[in-house]
Amino acid sequence: MRDEAMGRQRGITLIGLIFLLAIFGMLAVLGMKVVPTFLEYQSIKRAINSAKVNAVTVRDVQTAFDKQANVGYIDAIAGKDLVIVKNGSDFDVSFAYDKKIPLVGPASLLLEYEGSTVTGTRKKTIE
Repeated sequence: MRDEAMGRQRGITLIGLIFLLAIFGMLAVLGMKVVPTFLEYQSIKRAINSAKVNAVTVRDVQTAFDKQANVGYIDAIAGKDLVIVKNGSDFDVSFAYDKKIPLVGPASLLLEYEGSTVTGTRKKTIE
């Protein structure tokens, strides 16, 4: 009877548990490194939309963005890095930047972020 009960037991082995914990640990560390860069990207998108609202000149957009960046702890780009195109009485503001996240030794993760206030079919590519 004892052998019969042992044969029906199912579960994970200690080695399997350690392996799963190691994978979940690596994913958690990766997430903790990527999430702040994504939150910064979202802040930049909000800041460019806010900066162009009351702007009259290109310099106004840059200054307003720099103020938003200072308050929002945005370090990836500055107002001078924005691509600003006058579109009638409005501005189209775009940005693009890379974020390199070191992982282990020579391995790193490169994230390419870009965004624009242009919507729909008027969207232009940033070069």
